[in-house]
Amino acid sequence: MLRLLSLLQTGRQWPAAELASAMEVPPRTLRRDIDHLRGLGYPVESTRGPGGNYRLVAGAALPPLMLEHDEAIATVLGLRLAAAGGTGIDLTAESADRAAAKLRRVLPAALRRRTDEMLASVEFGGGEQPRVAPDVLNVLAAAIAARRCLEFEYTAKDGPSSRRVEPMRLVQLGRRWYLYAWDLDRRDWRNFRLDRLTAPKTTEVVFEPRALPVDDVAGHLQERFHSPKSLRITLTLRVSAGEAAARLHRIDGSFEELGDQSCRYVAYVDSFEWLAVVLTLTDIDFTVEEPAEFGEYLARTGQRLLRGSAR
Repeated sequence: MLRLLSLLQTGRQWPAAELASAMEVPPRTLRRDIDHLRGLGYPVESTRGPGGNYRLVAGAALPPLMLEHDEAIATVLGLRLAAAGGTGIDLTAESADRAAAKLRRVLPAALRRRTDEMLASVEFGGGEQPRVAPDVLNVLAAAIAARRCLEFEYTAKDGPSSRRVEPMRLVQLGRRWYLYAWDLDRRDWRNFRLDRLTAPKTTEVVFEPRALPVDDVAGHLQERFHSPKSLRITLTLRVSAGEAAARLHRIDGSFEELGDQSCRYVAYVDSFEWLAVVLTLTDIDFTVEEPAEFGEYLARTGQRLLRGSAR
């Protein structure tokens, strides 16, 4: 039965003779096995005659997955990553853990030991980042597939605004998600961070997809956000990673939790000046870890400000 389900799960239509040959059974035995699967509740559809075939129809029943060893390990690790928030999507850790536990129970003993050893040696971390609600992703993905325009509210560094766009791609970089779209009001390509996007609504306006300005949208955004020419600055912030993410006016890197009231912030910026402004506006105590040149720049700037404030 498991072998038969594995073949039917491929989604193709199997000619009766070919399926019987793959199962190494006579046609009569195959028909009996098919009837047995139907009795268990699996929707196996068939057509009669010389060209008769079988296929498994998607329905309410969820057939058991037939996974190779590497596929099972990848699935378990992926579920643990989702539970740790590493996907950037606001999924509940409980549901991901529950799914991983169900999968573990049906794994062969040898494979279960391998996945347990893998999980025991891996730590999922990286600090907190803004999460994206699954329903937001669903709305955007459906609009892209249907080629329908989107309307939503967006909060950028210069304040909130209403946007009308032709959505083209969803891109994940690190733990952040972006929508790449043609902005109808600004008449240009724009990328939007999904954690800053609210109330997405699919309109009835259908659009003809424009030619993308680049072949690799993810690579284009990665190069734009973290160019090799960018400066890498590491700071210790005297707040938790979650509070830092909420208070920073702009996040140009990643956080690593160091304790209840401290975190490491690795930022990629084009200039010392911009990060100095951001740190001043957030009013967060910090220590410069590297590079020393940034600390020297802050010292010079602080001395200049003090001289300007003296009477």
